[in-house]
Parts: sequence; C-alpha cells; structure tokens
Amino acid sequence: MKTAVMTDTNSGITKKEARELGLYLMPMPVIINGSVYYEDESIDEAGFYAAQSSGAEVSTSQPSPGEVLGMWDLAFKEGWDEIVYIPMTSGLSKSCEMAIGLAASYGGKVQVADNHRISVPLRESVLRAVSLAKEGHSAAGIKEQLEREAYLASIYITVDTLEYLKKGGRISPAAAMLGTVMQIKPVLSIRGGVLEAFAKSRGRKNSLELMVRALKKDAETRFSSLDPESMRVCAAGTALSQEEIDMLKAALLEEFPGREVLYNSLPISVGCHTGPGAMGVGICF
Repeated sequence: MKTAVMTDTNSGITKKEARELGLYLMPMPVIINGSVYYEDESIDEAGFYAAQSSGAEVSTSQPSPGEVLGMWDLAFKEGWDEIVYIPMTSGLSKSCEMAIGLAASYGGKVQVADNHRISVPLRESVLRAVSLAKEGHSAAGIKEQLEREAYLASIYITVDTLEYLKKGGRISPAAAMLGTVMQIKPVLSIRGGVLEAFAKSRGRKNSLELMVRALKKDAETRFSSLDPESMRVCAAGTALSQEEIDMLKAALLEEFPGREVLYNSLPISVGCHTGPGAMGVGICF
C-alpha cells in the first residue's frame, strides 16, 4: 500500500519543504479585517505581524470541508492508496474533529491522527510519519503509533505583551493593565495539546529562565523513563530577531548541553493570541 502523509501549516512545515518531503500541506486560514488569508500562500509571517501590530482585527479559522476533501481527493487521483492526515491538536482547533468526521465516508482509506501537538513537536511527528510511510507502514499503523506517542511532549510559551491575550478575551483589560505596569509576563504551557496558564514572572529574561527550568524538570520527572537520546529540544517564536533566536537557543543549550536545538516560527494561529515577540521552548520524544 502507498500511504500519503498530510499535515497543516501549524507544523511549521513550508510549501517548499512539503514538496521536498513528498507530503501534502493544508494552509491554515487567518482572518484579517474580515478578509481570509492562507498561511505561507497569501500571507507570510512578516505580513501577518505587520497587520497585527498596526491594529488590524485578526482571528483564526479552520480549513473548509471542501478544502480538506479536495486535498484528499487530489492525493488519491495522484495514485496514493491511503492517507494519514496529521492536523494541529484537537485541543486548540476544531479542524481535527471535522476531519475525523469527513474521513468516516472513506471506508478506512483516510486515517486522521489526533497527535495533540503543534509547532516543532508536530513537525517531528510528521517527519516520523513520512519515515514510517516510506518503510511501508499502513495509514492505520502510523495513526496508532503517533497517537500512542502524542503526549510525550511539553511546550512553554511566554509573551512580550499582554495586549493580544486581552484582545482574545483570555485575560481581562484590568489584569492586562496591571500586568503591563508591573512588567508581569505570563508563562503558558501546552501539554496534550491544551493551552493553559502555568506561571507568572517579572520580565522577559526571568520568564525564559523559568520556562527552561520547567522543561528540564519535565525531562527529569515526566519523561524520566524514556531514552534521553530520543529527546528533541525545540524552540519557537513569533517575529523574533536573530539575536532573540540565538538567546533562546543559548538558554536551552545551558540546560541541555550538546543537544541540537530545533527552531521554527510559531504558527500564525498561535500568533493571533500571543502577538509578535512570543518565545516558546519544548521537548518531544
């Protein structure tokens, strides 16, 4: 059986990389001042954050059923026998749930893996799926393996400003004002694909140190039974400068010496809520 692999741009995989890897990539839509744009197609990171910073109204959306079905049908038309689709975590979007419903009419030929991941950990899962497909594994077998490994990941994110969390209704205007005055930076966690408040810290540097320590603790406790050699150390951000990216990597290397730190821009769907300047760290297995 020839198994096609499909994901969305929340993995951080670009159109160019998707072509090189031989996988199908669903561009995620974002709404800016009432107009729909598609990540890595009709809008890029620079364009999105320029619009957001200028005060544009931005919100996330999900692919339409027709867009998802169209990509599946294209894969079958191009000669694939079955498909494994790995969308962003169901904890942050309804697109996974929608895809599962649509797949029911394909008689098992389309398998939707709820991998409970986003950004670099999702990317690593997609690369794993590509490797398994090349080895001849079935779509159902790949789905089973990715879902079995889904929770073997941890992410922490801090924001540069509370403005966009306030706009998204995640914190009150009063809390945002107080936090700005006190230079409080919230630290959010993504575990099992769900975004939750984790801690508060004073200043950007302290937030980064707190996140990296939390990640190190996860490696030594939650994931202590796993092979440390299989651990991947990840970093991500929204519209970061090269200096900020280097700082992020250096902080991770201090706690995880000798490791390769994988960096990707955070997907626009996350950036809608965090704004530019957000920084994230993570590990996955």
